[in-house]
Amino acid sequence: MDAAAAARRLRAFKRWMRAHGVVCSDALRLDATDPLGVHVRAVAPLREGDLVATIPRGACLTPRTTGAAGAIEAAELGGCLALAVAVMYERARGADSPWDAYLQLLPDRESVPLVWPADEAERLLAATELDKIVKQDREFLCGDWKECIEPLISSGGLDIRPDDFSLDKYFSAKTLVSSRSFQIDSYHGFGMVPLADLFNHKTDGEHVHFTSASDDSDSDGEDYDEQSDASADDRSTIENPTSSPSGSRVGDEDLEMIVVRDAGEGEEVYNTYGTMGNAALLHRYGFTELDNQYDIVNIDLAMVTKWCTSIFSGRHARARVSLWHNLGYSGCTSQDAEYFEISYDGEPQPELLILLYIITLKPDVYDKLISVAHGLVGDEEHDTIRNVAKFVKVTNSTQSSELNGLEDLPDVKRLLHSESICSALLSLADMRESLYGSNTLKDDEEKLRACCIVSERKLYHSLVLRVSERRILYRLRKYASSRSKTKKRKHP
Repeated sequence: MDAAAAARRLRAFKRWMRAHGVVCSDALRLDATDPLGVHVRAVAPLREGDLVATIPRGACLTPRTTGAAGAIEAAELGGCLALAVAVMYERARGADSPWDAYLQLLPDRESVPLVWPADEAERLLAATELDKIVKQDREFLCGDWKECIEPLISSGGLDIRPDDFSLDKYFSAKTLVSSRSFQIDSYHGFGMVPLADLFNHKTDGEHVHFTSASDDSDSDGEDYDEQSDASADDRSTIENPTSSPSGSRVGDEDLEMIVVRDAGEGEEVYNTYGTMGNAALLHRYGFTELDNQYDIVNIDLAMVTKWCTSIFSGRHARARVSLWHNLGYSGCTSQDAEYFEISYDGEPQPELLILLYIITLKPDVYDKLISVAHGLVGDEEHDTIRNVAKFVKVTNSTQSSELNGLEDLPDVKRLLHSESICSALLSLADMRESLYGSNTLKDDEEKLRACCIVSERKLYHSLVLRVSERRILYRLRKYASSRSKTKKRKHP
């Protein structure tokens, strides 16, 4: 969209806001000059507690307010799938839609990996945390379309052309729902909230927060039991404790936008979509942040098993992993895969350390663990960790004084910082790193510095993700290497 067209659409949206009772403070300016999209700036200082906008619930586009509400209810659709149908339907109505000026301001689709060309997504996201997820998303959404949208078209319950509800249009609508929707309340469910969705995200740096006029509490994180599909990720939640399920109060209470952190004149005013790493940000919203402290890297259990088999044997790997599971441990799970998180600072998930400890036990000590295993399974995760710590103290051949009194998680992590475990971590870091190909981290950092966020948006954000993940693996190596350095200092 060129600058003149963007300015025209912004003016039309402002007229639409006035007509629909959406009030925006004069201290805010909607700016359409940025090639990356509309954003909000402060034209006067904003102070904590200031009310800067009110948005009637009736102005929000939801499965309840859309002209397709009857067909959506008859088809028993819910969650983000229902909202995607609402967005497609109102877009198909064009100028006849009550939300036309609002929808015209939005892009046709957000640049999330879901709608990148398949070959480009595969090349740019190879080995990253989004590599498999994006492929799975496409499969799930194609299934949703075939199972739910096609029958809706065939039923004739909506006065639309089939092309308006095509698979491509569905994907486009899904990108808007994924990146811009809010879970409003238990009656409306997920909805598009005009004006609220124009505020960009900044991790741990929000200036504004949304709430209902009748509620002064912090409503972030409130969840409602809504049916949702494969990618039903709400950006924020707006609480409405007084709304009636019958809908008798729909539109009675405005949503409010409150300043929660001061902003100076000329500053961009930010919302926050939550505390997410770059993989989640790129997946849902189509952007990343440099040096995001919530970034993680995953190491699959399958990779750990592969490493174990290469050092010991397949039988050894199966037995040790089985004992680890029998002791009550597991990694994170997603799509039937089990994995371990490596945090931003390079520290491994405790469950991985415990697994590596069990894998690297000498046969006689392993046999001792087998004999007492039934007594080491606790009701809570921290009980099991303490029990393993106790076992290590009993079976450790050195009986070092450093093993006394270790019961808390930080102590157990220190206990599991042995030479054999650190050697295993270095091998796993190398295996995970090798998936990125022959380019080095330094190569990717140089590419990122030379990349233009405007003209090479997909490349830029995929490089930010890739670089952030590889830096975590670098920190994992430092974490693992510190064992040998400590040993050298102790024994010069």
